[in-house]
Amino acid sequence: MAAYVSVGNIHAFYLAGQVHRGQSYRQDSWSSGFTFRTSPFKVPFPWSSGVPKALKSERCGCYSPGVSAISESSKPCGSIRAVSVSSSTKYYDFTVIGSGVAGLRYALEVAKQGTVAVITKDEPHESNTNYAQGGVSAVLCPLDSVESHMQDTMVAGAHLCDEETVRVVCTEGPERIRELIAMGASFDHGEDGNLHLAREGGHSHRRIVHAADMTGREIERALLEAVLNDPNISVFKHHFAIDLLTSQDGLSTVCYGVDTLNIKKNEVVRFLSKVTLLASGGAGHIYPSTTNPLVATGDGMAMAHRAQAVISNMEFVQFHPTALADEGLPIKPQTARENAFLITEAVRGDGGILYNLGMERFMPVYDERAELAPRDVVARSIDDQLKKRKEKYVLLDISHKPREKILAHFPNIASECLKHGLDITRQPIPVVPAAHYMCGGVRAALQGETNVLGLFVAGEVACTGLHGANRLASNSLLEALVFARRAVQPSTELMKRTKLDLSASEKWTRPVVATARSLGDEVLSKIIALTKEVRRELQEVMWKYVGIVRSTIRLNTAERKIAELEAKWETFLFEHGWEQTVVALEACEMRNLFCCAKLVVSSALARHESRGLHYMTDYPFVEESKRIPTIILPSSPTTASWSSRRLQNIRSSSLVDC
Repeated sequence: MAAYVSVGNIHAFYLAGQVHRGQSYRQDSWSSGFTFRTSPFKVPFPWSSGVPKALKSERCGCYSPGVSAISESSKPCGSIRAVSVSSSTKYYDFTVIGSGVAGLRYALEVAKQGTVAVITKDEPHESNTNYAQGGVSAVLCPLDSVESHMQDTMVAGAHLCDEETVRVVCTEGPERIRELIAMGASFDHGEDGNLHLAREGGHSHRRIVHAADMTGREIERALLEAVLNDPNISVFKHHFAIDLLTSQDGLSTVCYGVDTLNIKKNEVVRFLSKVTLLASGGAGHIYPSTTNPLVATGDGMAMAHRAQAVISNMEFVQFHPTALADEGLPIKPQTARENAFLITEAVRGDGGILYNLGMERFMPVYDERAELAPRDVVARSIDDQLKKRKEKYVLLDISHKPREKILAHFPNIASECLKHGLDITRQPIPVVPAAHYMCGGVRAALQGETNVLGLFVAGEVACTGLHGANRLASNSLLEALVFARRAVQPSTELMKRTKLDLSASEKWTRPVVATARSLGDEVLSKIIALTKEVRRELQEVMWKYVGIVRSTIRLNTAERKIAELEAKWETFLFEHGWEQTVVALEACEMRNLFCCAKLVVSSALARHESRGLHYMTDYPFVEESKRIPTIILPSSPTTASWSSRRLQNIRSSSLVDC
């Protein structure tokens, strides 16, 4: 079973015979995929099955068959040289969007078979991976077991996880860790010479491999060093992915690459490839406070949605319980942070205790696991304390532990706090929840396949079924490593049987870069200023109405306010000379933030229960009948707002005019 929801131009449905809005649909069965008696859709694969060749949906103004840059051959086609027809068009066997752990790990493997372009929005190291403190979970202790790791994952995920996906990830995880070590990643070891394994909230055993409290940075360093030394991989930094290049092949949507904006040169660069991996991270910046870097604006999820990919479980936004609360520091930062500073789960795993400002320990009141409860429980508990006591933050105290151990395990946190007059070996740390991780995303099968042919996904942008309704601590890097590796075989097989048409580049209209010359200095400045203001307003709406605790009334209010805000913004743009194909970094990020915010709100409105990260005051209990994923299906792009439409059209006289 699955839930189907509604957002903007999306047909969306929830439960058999029960619909958030619009017509009622009946579900026939789960085992053969989703089929509806009265629905125009053949709904996508269950988590554990393969991907169907076509996603059937009502499409208006769709691209007709026959416009193709890629053709399949029964004979092996081999790899192509990296080709630049011009500075604005490049051809590769594989295009990887994102330079975090998933993108880099995948690139290193597929580079053994062909040429690879890695496209990254900022500097290559600027990714969510680089900010991951805690570690990677894997069964590496004889006292631990795959079954135990699976159980912990499914309990944390409120039993919405796909069991086969969980088994695959927990089983393959240890080998992925060993591969990282072989590539030069350096993790902490204990006095006995074995890997030091930490414990975090929700885990029943010590199984977190870490490099002090900077694990992501170490993994990124090792992978990036290998990537930069690989002659088959080209890294394109400061290239913002605008939209995927797709076309219709019968009932199937096929991906041919991506259009990007070279931010430094302010020009559009088109990448055509046989296979595309989307590994672009999350969407933390739909909220005002997030642990994510500035690049996390939901670009991949929005692009995939616009390209007809199926989206799932977007209501499950994880708020990390313990981000550093600058307001509680003895010396306040002189400027506001771009992203909240994370206080890793491992602090609680090592014995950290949460207190309110009255120095009352409160977690045992909410959950028998106390500070070691899963993140959704801890975040809601802190949120409840803050609201009841009208306080701005709570305190996390690890100072009762030996000083040398604190400094050895958490040197980065200790250093950051000391900059602001706080010694964590003697004083508690002020903390507050912040948006941290998207458990939903582009729906993926067991090898990273999506319903869009030629498009694979891995990392936070993907929804694989592993996390369910709440991610278990340190399972994110693990999932990225496992799915990046699993996507390699089908990707290389597709590459080998695919021919790339080097004359295909101009079959899509090209985006046009907004400039002062085309719009005028004053107009462009006003657009950028309004966009920044609208971005802040959207973030405030999301935090106020779509935060840790929700209700139907508040979600409906959010939906209305977001629609009004988006209409105001788009109206201003298009009344001042903006056009459908015009691009600028700030505007493209804004359209992606709008798209992701609407996906989250609509998914949340569809789930009439409280499960995991999604807590509804008017549906406060878990409903067993609703233990099903939420699915968002694409439909007509012609009635959508700018944020939900692709920029490019195919140059073809046979476009369907509806």
